[in-house]
Amino acid sequence: MAGHSKFKNIMHRKGAQDKKRSAMFSKLSREITVAAKMGMPDPDMNPRLRAAVNAAKAQSMPKDNIQRAIDKASKGDGENYEEVRYEGYGPGGVALIVEALTDNRNRTATNVRTAFAKNGGNLGAGGAVSHGFERLGLIEYPGAAGNEDKILEAAIEAGADDVESDDESHSVWTSVENLHEVAREL
Repeated sequence: MAGHSKFKNIMHRKGAQDKKRSAMFSKLSREITVAAKMGMPDPDMNPRLRAAVNAAKAQSMPKDNIQRAIDKASKGDGENYEEVRYEGYGPGGVALIVEALTDNRNRTATNVRTAFAKNGGNLGAGGAVSHGFERLGLIEYPGAAGNEDKILEAAIEAGADDVESDDESHSVWTSVENLHEVAREL
C-alpha cells in the first residue's frame, strides 16, 4: 500500500496552500509599500494605504508583515514600483483600462499587449478609452439598513455624490478621495 500516507497527503496539500498564501502576501506587501511611498506612512492620513492595510487584514496577513512593508517604504529600501495604465479594446469592442504595478515597464507592456492579442483585443493609445470611465467609490448597505429617505439624507450629509436604492440594497456613490470619510460618517 505504497503512497497512502495520510501525513504525506497533508504535507502536499498544505504546501500548495502555503504557496498561494505566499504569493498573495507578496502582492499585498507590494501594494502597501507603494501606497506608503506615495503618501504618508500613517494609514489614518493616507487613504490608499488604509485600503491596502484593510485588504491585507482581510486576507489574514500578520501585523508584523504589514508593519515591515510600511517600514520598508519609509526607509526607501527595496525596489521602486510604479503604477502604469494601459487602455485598449477587448473582444467585441469592449473598452478596458488595465492598471498595473511594476518594476519593469517594458516587461509589463509586453505582457499586457500579449494578453490583449491572445484574447481578441488590441492595445490603444493613452486616452483612447478613459473618456468613458469615471473613478468612483461605492459603499453598499443591505435594504434592511433603513428606508430610502433615511439613507439618502445621511449620505448627503456625509458628502456622497449619489444614492441608488431598491428593496434589496442601497448603493452610495462618492469620489474616491472622499470614500473613507463618507463611509466613516455613514
